[in-house]
Amino acid sequence: MKERYAPDILNCLANLSSDEVFTSPELANRMLDLLPQELFHSLKTRFLDPCAKSGVFLREIAKRLLAGLEAEIPDLQKRIDHIMTQQVFGIACTDLTAEMSRRTLYCSKLANGEYSVTTAFRDQQGNLLYDRCQHTWNAQGRCEYCGASKGEYLRTDSRETYAYPFIHKSIKEIFHKDMQFDVIIGNPPYQLSDGGHGASAIPIYQHFVEKAKKLNPRYLSMIIPARWYSGGRGLDSFREAMLNDHRIRVLYDYFNSEECFPGVDLSGGICYFLWDRENVGLCKVSSVFNGQTTTLERPLLEKNAASFIRFNQAITIVSKVSEKHEESFMNIVSSNDPFGYDVREENSYTRIKPNIKEEKFANALKIHYWGKQGKSMGYIEKKTVRKGHEMIEKKKLFISRSYGERGEFPYLVIGKPFKGESGTVCTETYVVVGTYDDDKTMDNVISYMTTKMFRFLVMLKKNTQSATKSVYQFVPLQDFSHPWTDEMLYKKYGLTQDEIAFIESMIRPME
Repeated sequence: MKERYAPDILNCLANLSSDEVFTSPELANRMLDLLPQELFHSLKTRFLDPCAKSGVFLREIAKRLLAGLEAEIPDLQKRIDHIMTQQVFGIACTDLTAEMSRRTLYCSKLANGEYSVTTAFRDQQGNLLYDRCQHTWNAQGRCEYCGASKGEYLRTDSRETYAYPFIHKSIKEIFHKDMQFDVIIGNPPYQLSDGGHGASAIPIYQHFVEKAKKLNPRYLSMIIPARWYSGGRGLDSFREAMLNDHRIRVLYDYFNSEECFPGVDLSGGICYFLWDRENVGLCKVSSVFNGQTTTLERPLLEKNAASFIRFNQAITIVSKVSEKHEESFMNIVSSNDPFGYDVREENSYTRIKPNIKEEKFANALKIHYWGKQGKSMGYIEKKTVRKGHEMIEKKKLFISRSYGERGEFPYLVIGKPFKGESGTVCTETYVVVGTYDDDKTMDNVISYMTTKMFRFLVMLKKNTQSATKSVYQFVPLQDFSHPWTDEMLYKKYGLTQDEIAFIESMIRPME
């Protein structure tokens, strides 16, 4: 007789969105494998998933405990009851995910239901709780706990508030008693809409990590977007704390999120980590890219580096560049919105568009902007310039402030720089890369920016589509009295054939 195929339903769930991604049983077990396995042989180990969606972490924990405690509690039903009541706890993200998680863990959407695997609960929620919360608004119209926008999330009806209990309430308020957990593990929601244009959003996952650390478990493991490596959008203090936290002993870094979550494209990639309260030291960093994994024990913050360096193979390259102690290229890149055209309506994210004319007129400035048909050029009055006046009459280079590549490999990393003559400005779509007295110097700078090595060093900092001045931090400034090629740069910094091959494999030529 043919064996019937019975797929695990948790492998078949569609993600709620790219912000709330379900964890597969395989991935949950890879994270659980990072923990000391003797934890699953103890009657006293307590586990918490503070952001349960499908219940996969709790189910896989319960399965390990069920096997690990067999000698301690031979009776199967007594063992199940002990695990469910004393060792496995969850806080759901929503009403829906609470029911899903109970169905996964207890085999019943009601903990005390007829078909529940445990007979020990007298209430419907068991140890997998959800308590609908409300945001606490401050004077700026933001939630004091998660930063949600009042205009976006102030709701008085029955719709989901997205005020997640774990970061809005204390453990005592949720479980009605103080509790200490040995392991906190989960996959938190990633971001909240902030009411801005398009996909504008603020990160929220860092609040789950910070709250979990405050509970002081023995171990903490979470899977979160990797864009925290670069900070920004409320992540600067979180980034600094993480990079300097020597209790983070394991980090798996996925440059392409689809290698971790098939079908889920998260700009900047994804990572998961193990935080060990009692064990400080170097971090075992595993870089996963294009089906290959390299592992290196190293500090999250390398010597002379101000941020995390992705790819273990890049460590020696960055070290050789930094040994020259050259000025950073970022010092010639302007801040965002170099001429002050990013103007918003009062108390609104709605942008006030500048009055750009198609035809040239007397005393007009030429302006580069992004229009409906893509890159565009028009004319604007000089009085509309709000800042950067010293750059107007200079020759300059422009480059797009945002550049994304979806599924393309090898990478270009940044857009193509282009020249701006004297009397030229741009909208916030672009940043300015230096001002110049002659075209020859500009050509030499462009030759440098189009090299693979330049763009490789940018890629190490560019964890999202954003290409602001900070992404050029690892790039050294050069002598631009002559043009540059990759061969010249490889020789200057003494790169080995393996280091060159790695750069060449990652970056494609820019015509």
